[in-house]
Amino acid sequence: MQARHPADETRSVVLQDVINQRGLSRFQVVTFVLCFLILVLDGYDTVVVGYIAPALAAHFGATPAQLAPMFGAGLFGLTLGSFIFGPVADRFGRKPTLLASIAIFALFSLMSAWANSIGMLIALRFLTGLGLGGAMPNAYTLAAEYCPDRLRSTLVAPIGCGIAVGGALGGLVASRMIGAFGWQSMLVLGGVLPLLVIAVLVPWLPESARYLVARGGRERQARSILQKIAPDAGFHDVVIMSEERRVQGQAISQLLKPGVGGGTLLLWTTAFMTLFVIYFLGNWLPILIQQSGLSFRNASLMTALYLTGNSLGAILLGVLMDRMNPQYVLCGAFVCAAISLASFGHLSGTPALALLALLITGVGTGGTMTGTNILSAGYYATAGRATGVAWTLGMGRVGSIVGSMIGGAMLAAHWGPKVIFGVVAAPLVVAAVSVSALARYRSRHADAEREEEEAAIGSPAR
Repeated sequence: MQARHPADETRSVVLQDVINQRGLSRFQVVTFVLCFLILVLDGYDTVVVGYIAPALAAHFGATPAQLAPMFGAGLFGLTLGSFIFGPVADRFGRKPTLLASIAIFALFSLMSAWANSIGMLIALRFLTGLGLGGAMPNAYTLAAEYCPDRLRSTLVAPIGCGIAVGGALGGLVASRMIGAFGWQSMLVLGGVLPLLVIAVLVPWLPESARYLVARGGRERQARSILQKIAPDAGFHDVVIMSEERRVQGQAISQLLKPGVGGGTLLLWTTAFMTLFVIYFLGNWLPILIQQSGLSFRNASLMTALYLTGNSLGAILLGVLMDRMNPQYVLCGAFVCAAISLASFGHLSGTPALALLALLITGVGTGGTMTGTNILSAGYYATAGRATGVAWTLGMGRVGSIVGSMIGGAMLAAHWGPKVIFGVVAAPLVVAAVSVSALARYRSRHADAEREEEEAAIGSPAR
């Protein structure tokens, strides 16, 4: 873990070695809990309009068609926020970018409570989405950068479940709050809670130590953080080193450089296809289940089971990804989900098998989306990691917009549920192929880098 600096015999440490060779400190656990809390808030504010939509329709006398742009505006904001705030975090830091993102969605959620028209709500939902799109990938990134390599997926996957917890929290409070205080109360809660949490994050949420070392010139801050991770060790007089090569150029340009760009395109494809399916099912699953001949009650129960599978899948796949090749774990999950989803339309007469198929589909969609975010966090160097995670999620958000819209087109064309489920299973097959190709791509380029380093070591000095 420690070495001598060749010039002046000063002790040096490799930052990630310190994290890898120790158990989790209280400092790291607190950081993970705070990242989880950020995602809970993000999840709540992302889905809150779904809970207040009926009340909005009654209040403004709006039709579902008039409310639809409000949902689309939020998704567009989320997408654009991912693309914007990833590079910002790699330039200015994870912590300030997270605080800014949370403040944006908190303030615009509060302002939405006083909107006096659907048009104003549409504009405010877009602006709220910008903040939401910046918070999620940077919370993932910050958490991943404090994880030991051996536990990265196991620890980050449950943090990703904060999105589902936030959505569930909205459902728990919606019926009581809307009935007692009106739809505005849900938006006020979505603004006040993040502002209160910011007051906790300012003193307690750390900057990424890996970011501080990668940017250079901030060793004093990095030493202070290492001291909290390893209180029994002395870091006052050490030089902190990174195991990564220092990169040049803008963070966005690093995503497509030789040796990295192919993997970036494969990650983008995987994310696009996964969120395409997730948002398609999230919007249209209850309707399609009812069209398969099942009751509204059964449709609701099956949808809840699918969403449960999303959270269970994130945790299960996270554990497996740390014990096996993570790309092949996700590939297997995609294949199982594709088979289950394609079969679901034919199983309405066998409820037990239909429930099992839907649970497997949930594991293989929600779980793999979290897994794809974890893959991207481990794929990119620190200098471009926030951009890499955010742009991967941003490409997934593009898929979510397409998936949300295409369901209506299929139903308008009078496609039957069996055909629709079969067609929507195809993107999961594409995702399986993409993530499998990523495993081969990474292996090939890792071998090439080793050969290059060995050649450099063996070459005579000039």
